[in-house]
Amino acid sequence: MRRSTMGANKSQRKSYAMESVYKTTTQRTWFLALAVLSMNIAVCNGGVTSTYKRKLEAAGDMTMDSDVFRVPDGYNTPQQVHITQGDHEGRAVTISWVTPSERGSDTVFYGIKNGSYEYSADGVSTQYRFYNYTSGFIHHCTIKNLQYGTKYYYKLGGEGSTREFWFFTPPKIDPDSAYTFGIIGDLGQTYDSNRTFGHYLKTMGQTVLYVGDLSYADVYPLDYNVRWDTWGRFIEPSTAYQTWIWTAGNHEIEFSPELGETQPFKPYLHRYHVPYHSSNSTSPLWYSIKRASAHIIVLSSYSAYGKYTPQWRWLQDELARVDRKRTPWLIILMHSPWYNSNAYHYMEGESMRVQFEGWFLQYRVDIVFAGHVHAYE
Repeated sequence: MRRSTMGANKSQRKSYAMESVYKTTTQRTWFLALAVLSMNIAVCNGGVTSTYKRKLEAAGDMTMDSDVFRVPDGYNTPQQVHITQGDHEGRAVTISWVTPSERGSDTVFYGIKNGSYEYSADGVSTQYRFYNYTSGFIHHCTIKNLQYGTKYYYKLGGEGSTREFWFFTPPKIDPDSAYTFGIIGDLGQTYDSNRTFGHYLKTMGQTVLYVGDLSYADVYPLDYNVRWDTWGRFIEPSTAYQTWIWTAGNHEIEFSPELGETQPFKPYLHRYHVPYHSSNSTSPLWYSIKRASAHIIVLSSYSAYGKYTPQWRWLQDELARVDRKRTPWLIILMHSPWYNSNAYHYMEGESMRVQFEGWFLQYRVDIVFAGHVHAYE
C-alpha cells in the first residue's frame, strides 16, 4: 500500500484525506486519495510517495463570507444537497437538502434524460433546535428501484427556485465489479480543508467513504450550529453528485448539558440519514451496505459496544452474513483507530480493539479505515 502523510494534529483541527490505494492488479499499486477495487492478484508496494510536509502552525478557519459557503440565488432555494445510498444493495439513493425559509416541496423529480423528469418521489422534512439555533427545513427523499450503472438526473425545489443535479448508480453487486472509493475524514472547514477537498474533486473517485468528524461546529463558542450549514454548502460540489457513506465521529456527539443539550448526535442525525434498517441495525450509527464488489460495515466508536450490547450483537450477526462469493472485499469504517503511534488519541480505540479484533481476524477483514488522528500511517 502506498502512503503519503497529509494532515495535522487535532488540536490544530487541520483537515486530511487518507491517501492510500489498494488496487489489486498485476500492475504497480498507485494512489491518489482513492481506494480502487478490482479482483485479481494483490500487489502492495510500500514506501514514501510524496514530498508533502505539513505545516507546524494551525490552519485558520475559512471566514463566513468565503465563496465556498455561498448561499444559492433565489428565495428558499435548496442548498446543502447531499446523497447517500438508500438501501443495502445500491439500487436506491437518499437525497437530502435544506430549505432555509420555509418547508417548500419534499418532492424529487428524476429521470435518465437531462431536463426530462418522468419519475417523482415524495420525501419528508424535519427541523431541530440546538440551544439558540433553529435549523432550516431538512428534507430527505429516498428514490428506489434504480437501475445499476446508470446516470440519473434530478431536480429539487419549488417554482422559481429549482436546482438540478445528477448521479451515477453503482455497478451491480458482483465479485468482478471494479469501483473507486475516495477516503476522507475529519475535514472541517479550514483553509486546509478547502485544499484537501479541492484535491479530491480532481480525482476519479466514485463514492466517498467518510470516516467521521464533519463540520466541527462543536469547537466554536456555544456549539455554533450555523457551521453545519456552511459545511453542507462547502461540500455540495461533490455530495450533490456522488454518494457519501457516513460515519459519526466524536465531533458529532455534541452532548452539551451546559447548553441544555443532552441528546447525543442530535444535529448529525437530523441532517445525515443512512439506510440502517436495510441491514437490520437498530441505530443509524452502525450499519452496512454493499456496493460493487465490496461489503462495507460502519461502526460507532462512541456508542456502547461491550458484550451483548445492540452494536455488539448486530456486528456478530452482520459479519456472519457477509457473502465473499458476491462481495469479496470486506471494508470496515470507524472513527477512532485501534492502532496509532501518535501521541494524540493514543490507545483511545483500545477497548474496541479488545472487543472486536478477534472477529476481524476470524472473518478476514480486508481493510479498516479510521480517522480521528490527523496524520496518516
